[in-house]
Amino acid sequence: MNLELSGEQTAARRLAADFVDREIAPHAARWDREESVDRAIVGRLGALGFLGLTIPEQYGGSAGDHLTYCLVLEELGRGDSAVRGIVSVSLGLVAKSIHHFGTEEQKRTWLTRLVAGEALGCFALTEPGTGSDAAQLRTRAVRDGSDWVLSGTKMFITNGTWAEVALVFARTGGEGHRGITAFLVPTDSPGFTAREIHGKLGLRGQATAELVLDGVRVPDSARLHAEGKGFTVAMAALAKGRMSVAAGCVGLAKACLDAAVGYATQREQFGKPIAAHQLVQELLADIALDVEAARLLVWRVADLVDRGEDFAVASSQAKLFASEAAVRAADRAVQVFGGYGYIDEFPVGKYLRDAKVMTLYEGTSQIQKLLIGRALTGVAAF
Repeated sequence: MNLELSGEQTAARRLAADFVDREIAPHAARWDREESVDRAIVGRLGALGFLGLTIPEQYGGSAGDHLTYCLVLEELGRGDSAVRGIVSVSLGLVAKSIHHFGTEEQKRTWLTRLVAGEALGCFALTEPGTGSDAAQLRTRAVRDGSDWVLSGTKMFITNGTWAEVALVFARTGGEGHRGITAFLVPTDSPGFTAREIHGKLGLRGQATAELVLDGVRVPDSARLHAEGKGFTVAMAALAKGRMSVAAGCVGLAKACLDAAVGYATQREQFGKPIAAHQLVQELLADIALDVEAARLLVWRVADLVDRGEDFAVASSQAKLFASEAAVRAADRAVQVFGGYGYIDEFPVGKYLRDAKVMTLYEGTSQIQKLLIGRALTGVAAF
């Protein structure tokens, strides 16, 4: 793995960093309090090419490799994890799935709009009763002539109330993963409703929703990949999606480090800056170590993807380590700030709230350990 960034990669990273410092970081606290990111940010993300990374230019994408994608996601995670999630889901889970599995008609219909920020996608897999055990989902799609009729409920869906298209996974056959099919469902379809979920611990500015499909009718041309292959689509998307989450976690941990170092060098106790106290330096050193280790794990995944090698286990490793590292970093940053870390005048409390969900979605830390364990032993424990 080459650890030296190219000029193009460095430029993309700098562009993302400047955008975060100007357009995201100054507003993140307000968006968190108001529980709503300014939706105008979507068009700006599209205009800069951030919603089209790794998508070929023929579909309006900005191309680039997966390391560039991770560099941009890291910067977005440094600014606000809620904004990073918009890109991770609409591009990382939906647009990339359409590019990989879609028909030419589906690519022409959706990709150009998604990468431009003219539309957003949401990934409708999780249900009220099925989270980690996604193969047991209950949403159904019944064939009716040349159409499919979908009914069911999805839960905790990022971009759910903002999306123009939902990548919906529904049961078309028997039990288990072989009976699941994926569909591209316009969210303005009759019978499709979205209810935003408020009162979340973290990612409060992100549009997270419950989706209800009540007899939603779509043509067979809306089916993504073959009938019964929806679970394949979902798992392929999540394998890369874990890389996206991990990259964002690196940025979140870096934000914790920047805030903690800045505060520790200014705050005085016992007649000197608290950075001059050994145990405070220990907290800072621990955060810095986690940032660097997590970043290298993410870059390793991106390198494997770009070289066309198997990356699923490496992605689970990166997601597991980086998400837990983000929680540790935020917790230590709060400790550095002391009582001031407990009020939202300073950002580290928000970082801690945002970090926790990273250990839960797109595969919990426990699921990642089981995936890694299965790869090591050849024995499935779930």
